[in-house]
This record gives sequence, C-alpha cells and structure tokens, in this order.
Amino acid sequence: MLDLGSLEKAIASLKAGLKRVHNQELMAQLDEGSHQLMQAGAILYFEATYELCWKLIKRWLDNNLGSVYVDGISRKELFRIAAENLLITDVKAWWAYHEARNKTSHVYDQKVAVEIFASAERFYADANALLQAIEQRND
Repeated sequence: MLDLGSLEKAIASLKAGLKRVHNQELMAQLDEGSHQLMQAGAILYFEATYELCWKLIKRWLDNNLGSVYVDGISRKELFRIAAENLLITDVKAWWAYHEARNKTSHVYDQKVAVEIFASAERFYADANALLQAIEQRND
C-alpha cells in the first residue's frame, strides 16, 4: 500500500497557491513584484506536486506490474503505461506538464512564468484525478 499523504498535502498546497493568485481582492493590494512572487510560489507548488505525481505513478506501476515494466523507461513511456493502467487519461497532457516542469527554472521570464502557471492550473485537476485513481486501487 502506497502512502499518499505527501501527495494529498502537495495537491492541497497547489490548490491554495492557485486560489491566492486568483483572489482579485488580494492581488489588487499587491504591487507587481509581489504579484509575480505569489505566482512563482504557485509554480513551485506545481513543480513539487508534479515530481510527487510521476514518482508515485512509477511506484504504483512497479508495485502492481513489476520493475521490469518501469526500470529505465522514458517519462513519456511511463505516462503511456500509466494511461493503459487507468491512472491517467491524457498522456499528451502529462507530457506537457513535464515540459512545463522543465521550464520552472526560467520563472524570472514573465512570459514563461505565465505559461507555466497556466499549465499548473490545468495540472491541478489531473493531479487530483491521479490521486483518486490510485486511492481506489491502492492495495
């Protein structure tokens, strides 16, 4: 049985970070630099949650299919196998999250930060769906 506590906390933190950035009343009180800092915080939550998600996918597959299926495979292949096992539904979306995650070191560029933040918003629902899928099948 996999411990899902860390992922639950990470998803909750991501939700809180996204919610704060979308809080127009709060954001209206902040200067541009503080607004960007809040956005960067939400992006960090995305980064941490994404890392937990793909590692949990790998552990679940390893526990349920065997290490022969997951050792040494690419992230794209990992997502394909996860979809085959009904952990995720959209391999291309997860690959896009992976690419957004790889860009997180460039949040100093506001255009890139906006793109990553948009990915984080889409990712939240998929991370939640992954958690639910694993909870239902966590033996």
